[in-house]
Amino acid sequence: MSDNKVTGIITKLTGGFYYVEAAENVYECKARGIFRKKGNSPLVGDKVEITVPKDGYCAIETIFPRKNKLKRPPLANIDTLVIVCAAAQPNPNLLVIDKMTAAAVNNNMESVIVISKSDLADSSEIAEIYKKSGFKVFEYSSENPETANDIKPVLKDKITAFTGNTGVGKSTLLNVLFKDLNLETGDISQKLGRGRHTTRTVELFKIDGGYVADTPGFSTVDLERYEMIEKEQLQYCFPEFEEYLGMCKFTSCAHICEKGCKILEEVDNGKIPPSRHNSYKIMYDEVKDIKTWEK
Repeated sequence: MSDNKVTGIITKLTGGFYYVEAAENVYECKARGIFRKKGNSPLVGDKVEITVPKDGYCAIETIFPRKNKLKRPPLANIDTLVIVCAAAQPNPNLLVIDKMTAAAVNNNMESVIVISKSDLADSSEIAEIYKKSGFKVFEYSSENPETANDIKPVLKDKITAFTGNTGVGKSTLLNVLFKDLNLETGDISQKLGRGRHTTRTVELFKIDGGYVADTPGFSTVDLERYEMIEKEQLQYCFPEFEEYLGMCKFTSCAHICEKGCKILEEVDNGKIPPSRHNSYKIMYDEVKDIKTWEK
């Protein structure tokens, strides 16, 4: 009797084992070595075909085409990336947020900004930056848990990943949104001003007709490991630039310091937030000399 083959989704990777939800079961699987040889190892979120033998481990045989993937967090087929930053403790790092929104836009994911701990500091200025840039923005406080209610409709029927710096409260927020998750949470170190890494693996949890992923937090030193976007493509990853593209004096304009640049003009006019343009310049400088084959 031949092995059964079933199709499912990878919901967790830990200790070299992949956990695939298929046919209302969860199968512990190994991946065929051919994937690693080809540099295409399976990711959480991948839709896959597995063999289910009578004895021994199940095996991932096929990875179906992905609609997108992220390098950090390592996920595939994401509909929405929820970027959580804190109003304080730790202080928000706008470059981190902007790198993640750019990666999401570049991968055809919806970006949603959640500003947590809004009871600790005024979050209105940060909220205005990202609303003006065209993103959905929510302000949340654990002191006022009902502020999380507006976020839930964004997640329904979607595959969503929550990401952000260590200590911003991703796991705490998810526990408020979905009472049954019971995710481990950590406290902020008063000495260092950052949180402990309580989430150590990427895992999809089934919720509201879709899935949600809590991802390991990271610090600013991880920025170099984040996704690099080609310099020619970077301008399209800032939605607030879109209506002004093609209006610069020179067609080769990089929107950095050129005369006649429409983007710079709109920064001066207050239409484009200066912090967003500053992040664009930093990101452009990081990739301007990198050749495609060097990535």
